Amino acid sequence: MGENVRGRLVVALDVGDLAAAEEVARRISPWFGVAKVGHELYADAGPAAFDRMHSLGLAVFCDLKLHDIPNTVERAARAHARHGVEIMNAHAAGGESMLRAFVAGAHEGARDAGFTPPITLAVTVLTSESDTSAFATRLEMARTSGCDGVVCSGAEIKYAHDAGLKTLVPGIRFAGTDAQDQVRVFTPADAARAGADWLVIGRAVTGADDPEEAASRAAAEVAEGLTGN
Repeated sequence: MGENVRGRLVVALDVGDLAAAEEVARRISPWFGVAKVGHELYADAGPAAFDRMHSLGLAVFCDLKLHDIPNTVERAARAHARHGVEIMNAHAAGGESMLRAFVAGAHEGARDAGFTPPITLAVTVLTSESDTSAFATRLEMARTSGCDGVVCSGAEIKYAHDAGLKTLVPGIRFAGTDAQDQVRVFTPADAARAGADWLVIGRAVTGADDPEEAASRAAAEVAEGLTGN
C-alpha cells in the first residue's frame, strides 16, 4: 500500500490496555501509518503509549483534546510535544487565546526535545454532534491562532481547506454499517474524495472479525477516493 494512503490512515486505539493496543496496531500497520492515543489508552499507559507506537514505526496522534485555561494548556502541550508526537489537538471551544497557547507550547516542547514541531489541530465540532452552528467561528479561531488544521467532519473539509487548514476527519464508517454514536459519518472513499488529509477509523477496523481485511478494505477505499473513481 502506497505511503500516500498509509500516511493518511489513523487507527483509533480506544482501549484501556497497552498490550491490546500494541497488538491491534501491529496487525494493521501495513495499511495504517498513524496511531491515535486517546483518553482511555493514555489513562492506562501514559506517555509509554506514545513510545510504544513509535517503536512500531507509527506516527502518533495525541488525541487528548486539551481544553483549560491558556497557561495550563500551554504547559500540557509542551509536555506532550516533548515525547515527539507528530499530531496533537486542543478544543477550539477554549477560545483563541487558549489555542495560541496550545500552539506555542507544542512548538516549545518539541524544540526543547529536538523534535520537529507537531501538527497542531483545533477540534471544531465533534462528529457525534448534529448541531454545527459553532463550526464557522471555531474554524476562524483555528486559523487566526496559528493552528495547522482542524478536526472536522467530511462535510466541512472544503471550508477548512479554503481557510488554508489541514483536516483530520473522524466518524469514518463503511457503507451500510452501524454509525454507532456518530452522527455525521463519511465512508473512507468519500472522505478521501473530499480531500481529507487524515482519516480516523476505529471500531470499523479494530472491532472487525478480521481487522487485517477491514484495514485493507479501508486503504483500498481511500486509494479509490484519491484517484477520483
